[in-house]
Amino acid sequence: MYAQHIFTNAAVWQTGDGASGADTVAVADGAIISVGGGVDRALVGPRTQVHDLAGASLLPGFIDAHVHPVAGGLAALRCDLSELPHDRRRYLDAIGAYARSHPDEPVISGSGWYGDAFPGGLPTRGDLDEVVADRPVVLSSHDGHGVWVNSETLRRTRIDASTPDPSGGRIERDPTGRPTGVLFERAGDPANALIPAYDDEFLRRALLTAQCRLHAVGVTGWQDAGVDIPAFGLSDTLATYIAADAAGELTARVCGALWWAAEKGLGQLDTLLQRREQAHGTRFHVDTVKVMQDGICENCTAAMLAPYTHLPAGAAPEGLSFIDPAELDEVCALLARNDFHIHMHAVGDRAVRECLDALGIAVLSRPGFPARHQIAHLDVVDPADIPRFAQLGVIANIQALWARRDTEIVERKLPLLGPDRQRWHFPFGSILAAGGALAMGSDWPVTDPNPLWAIHTAAHRTGSLADPHAIGDDARTVPLVAEEAIGLRAAVDAYTIGAARAMHADDATGSIEVGKDADLVVLDGDIREARDIGEMTVRMTMVGGAVVHDA
Repeated sequence: MYAQHIFTNAAVWQTGDGASGADTVAVADGAIISVGGGVDRALVGPRTQVHDLAGASLLPGFIDAHVHPVAGGLAALRCDLSELPHDRRRYLDAIGAYARSHPDEPVISGSGWYGDAFPGGLPTRGDLDEVVADRPVVLSSHDGHGVWVNSETLRRTRIDASTPDPSGGRIERDPTGRPTGVLFERAGDPANALIPAYDDEFLRRALLTAQCRLHAVGVTGWQDAGVDIPAFGLSDTLATYIAADAAGELTARVCGALWWAAEKGLGQLDTLLQRREQAHGTRFHVDTVKVMQDGICENCTAAMLAPYTHLPAGAAPEGLSFIDPAELDEVCALLARNDFHIHMHAVGDRAVRECLDALGIAVLSRPGFPARHQIAHLDVVDPADIPRFAQLGVIANIQALWARRDTEIVERKLPLLGPDRQRWHFPFGSILAAGGALAMGSDWPVTDPNPLWAIHTAAHRTGSLADPHAIGDDARTVPLVAEEAIGLRAAVDAYTIGAARAMHADDATGSIEVGKDADLVVLDGDIREARDIGEMTVRMTMVGGAVVHDA
């Protein structure tokens, strides 16, 4: 058998110590057929492509363990603020220009704004009214937990001073009680409902746009953390994935998670089972349910064990648990008994504890099931709960790019936590030291999908010089809780074999081993020698032996 591709003179990354004596990897028929030293001439045929990497790293393909690709693709096709500097005037100019160039759109929709661009940390309806007053404007924040709207949106949704905060949400108000123009969590649902439904073709374009972007940064597979999540102006993309897979357009390996709608309770199980049966394609499968237990710290909707400090008016002192803990136990037991893996969102330390409790019951409810249950985000974890990840076999699904001293974190988030909880802010190193398994993801479009930026931050707890969103006096120079850094080896493994394990694909991908699929990434240098990992670039991405990105 001849190889189609041979990579040689490579710094081959292998799980464990990150390197070995191997400098050559051969690929044939979509799989890795040889890992060793030097080119085996018997594998070189007339069509073999031999790639001399001149010492650059050859890594397993990156796998994004928590991402929302269709939302990321939609951002690029709508009013996208995510690539702009964090500047109020630049945002408003871009929104105004988009509205003028899209006169037929009944609702101006988009995403990507950061609160630190505005005085006081949040935008207002008045800001938007300056540039668009005749049509509703609905713009999701970069984290997806807030919606910025203009006065016309508030008028059409009948949200005013007399409107109560909905369950699981909060309306930001001025001192007189009038809505300011920011709607947190479920309070944004009426505004998002104004956005016309996207047709199948537009959603397909969004998915394929996102896939191109992810391949360009070395991502060969991902977990979509909610194919029917009611956020980012989306409703349901399960059919989008199924159609793209059937058409041969899906080149990545994708595990989808179905959304657990808290308001529908246990009666939604039959629907989840039916939807799971629809998705068994070549590249796409669904075997996971996403359960969201709280919000985020920045708007005080993350569920905390103790009250926030400097609490804003109208906020719940200890945040919000979206599902009552007793019901959450029932939910997780029910899902486990029906062989679902459970992917949970927990930001605050109380939510983390509630999720660990529920997953403990899930494990007992379905003995023998090779569960890959996981909790994502983990902004704050009480030290008493850190050993429980290993004890319960729960994967810590981390978004390491957030673990740095950005202005928004330093000025908005850390004061809410107070000094005692700040020590346990993104405690990835402690979870790892206690034997917990890590998987890493981006949560794109909440933050950028570049794994190299996240790996740099995981290893150093600072932002990369290449990342334009690492904004703050010491975001790139002063580590955020330096003792929680996990180091290069653990960070790369979390974005490769750890993430493959989280999406139940570690038997086929996630490491460079003979017999595994040839999901590979070539960098422009040796990652072990990089001063700033985020400044490195991806030269080539390969999925199943096929080149899907070539710089």
